[in-house]
Amino acid sequence: MNKSLIAAYLLIWSVTSAAQAIGLPKHHPVPGGIAVIPIGIAEPTTFNGKPVMTLTTTNEAYAIVGLSLSTNPGEHEILAGKRRITFKVSAHQYETQHLTIKNRRQVNPLPIDLERIRRERKEMDSAFLHFAVNSKPNTDFQSPVDGPRSSSFGLRRVLNGQPRNPHSGMDIAALEGTPIVSPAGGIVTAMGNYFFNGNTILIDHGQGLVTMYCHLSSIDVEPGEIVDAGTLIGKVGQTGRVTGPHLHWGVSLNNARVDPALFLSDW
Repeated sequence: MNKSLIAAYLLIWSVTSAAQAIGLPKHHPVPGGIAVIPIGIAEPTTFNGKPVMTLTTTNEAYAIVGLSLSTNPGEHEILAGKRRITFKVSAHQYETQHLTIKNRRQVNPLPIDLERIRRERKEMDSAFLHFAVNSKPNTDFQSPVDGPRSSSFGLRRVLNGQPRNPHSGMDIAALEGTPIVSPAGGIVTAMGNYFFNGNTILIDHGQGLVTMYCHLSSIDVEPGEIVDAGTLIGKVGQTGRVTGPHLHWGVSLNNARVDPALFLSDW
């Protein structure tokens, strides 16, 4: 085994061990994943010109970088203060999922729907782009609802025979009315009844970490409300574009949609 390969394995091992010890998200540097990068001392850090989360342990600081599904595999770099630190993104193949949606308008929206969708995306984008520099988010999440995973993150979706955007979250199957809780502390920054997502809540946990909860039957929080881990925020439903009752749980990190499973120790 050559020295560079040994060094790569040691880096993965050290990052994984640190993540388990202090509750960092899992290091999985693929499109739609997260890169947990040791940076020595904590300094303002950016990726592609955008600020990224930094968390500090007793002996080490880490940049927690969200990688969008459109990230190209290969070598990338972050800028920690004035230091350039490189890391590698590996290729990853997501499976394809075929779904049949009864409401054809939610596959091929009408012009009036498209205007509504644009307004809603602008509202959600504002929440995803917010970055609270001085916050110290807890990234050791609890599951927001009890139930099996019914649809994984990143699936390449085909709706009524037509290719559509990949699945940007995790679907958890549960009966309508099942309680949904916040996986960590944060503040409710947006909510509403959206065309595709149905009744939806967005929670800002700090430093560009935002979680989203879709298709709810009811919402039990208000905009601006501060929530703790375990706070009841709503109940499972089947509003918006769905095939049955479930929670669509999304996670955005530095405005990149990433796999929520990377924040759970028991998935």
